[in-house]
Amino acid sequence: MFYWNEFTLQCTSLEECTTVIQNGENLMIKMTLLAFTLSLATLINTVDAREPKSWKLGPFVRAESVNPILRPKPESQFFCPMQGKNVTWESDHTFNPGAVVRNNQVFLLYRAEDDYGIGIGHHTSRLGLAQSPDGLHFQRNESPVLFPDFDTQTAQEWPGGCEDPRIVEREDGTYVMTYTQWNHQIAVLGVATSKDLLNWQKHGYVFDKTYDRIYSKSGSIICRCEGDKLIATKIQGKYWMYWGEGSIHLATSDDLISWKPVLDSNNKLLVVLKPRSGKFDSDLVEVGPPAVMTTSGIVLLYNGKNSAHNGDPSIGPGAYSAGQLLLDRNHPEKVIAQTKEPFFKPEMPYETKGQYQDGTVFIQGLVHFHGHWYLYYGGADSIVGVAVSKD
Repeated sequence: MFYWNEFTLQCTSLEECTTVIQNGENLMIKMTLLAFTLSLATLINTVDAREPKSWKLGPFVRAESVNPILRPKPESQFFCPMQGKNVTWESDHTFNPGAVVRNNQVFLLYRAEDDYGIGIGHHTSRLGLAQSPDGLHFQRNESPVLFPDFDTQTAQEWPGGCEDPRIVEREDGTYVMTYTQWNHQIAVLGVATSKDLLNWQKHGYVFDKTYDRIYSKSGSIICRCEGDKLIATKIQGKYWMYWGEGSIHLATSDDLISWKPVLDSNNKLLVVLKPRSGKFDSDLVEVGPPAVMTTSGIVLLYNGKNSAHNGDPSIGPGAYSAGQLLLDRNHPEKVIAQTKEPFFKPEMPYETKGQYQDGTVFIQGLVHFHGHWYLYYGGADSIVGVAVSKD
């Protein structure tokens, strides 16, 4: 029910208001209520236009003049300690990068696959390093910076390798990277730290011994933006991380190295987000870049796979698109809002043709750089692309 001066309008929507006005007999009342309805429409349209955009990052636009920013490089050689010979470590695919700003430059740690095997999941992955003064044009290191070796992680990383890095900075300047360890049997989430992005210390499986070797991928640590740095931040005295493929879960840590999954009232893994029937994320959801604390709440960019059976008919079956999620600043498990449609989806040839034939824009790296957000992603599991915020 709406009120305007001395008149009461018996309706609960603009459509009902219009009907009431049209059926009225008093011209003065009709004119007065019409003015009210137009004012109400202006207010509602203003709210509708602003509210969905108020908390989201972006909008993002592809940097088409430079994309793809990283492609496979068959001439790159690296001595593989596991095989005891030189291998073409980034000959087949370069994709799914993590990103961080250091010394006023953007650094990418990207997943590179050799020609060790054939088909998705059968190659060996290593992490390469590239840097850029403008976030668009990158110079690569000749050798990978993280790879399977004869170390404490051999059993988890050989022969599949090290995949899908995400990076945040600790308050003391240490870089903390989550990545997937893949041994062709089970994928588990690992963590490594570095002071310079070149030399990394592997700490192994992220979860403590209570949760021994559960299938786990994709770790997005909640951080705050300080200038152009994304700093891991505590909530209620602990660090928090969204993780998982299929559904998205939560974990907490005191030191960013050893983590404990958050459980629900039934002592099961707490589900923060799960697939939605009829939407772009109908088959699975998987975290994207590190989550960012904002004035509106925690913004988590995530990846969604479209189902071939109950998905979004406007998007190809199996395609990976990207959505955004807003969560409570003080209660990271509490979802406040979620985008109904993808804000980013595979459209360009380098996103729809490659190793992953159904198309993907797998978002994984995010930095705030020179006043803009730069979003780095893997296209068709084959190349690295970038999209930049207009704001």
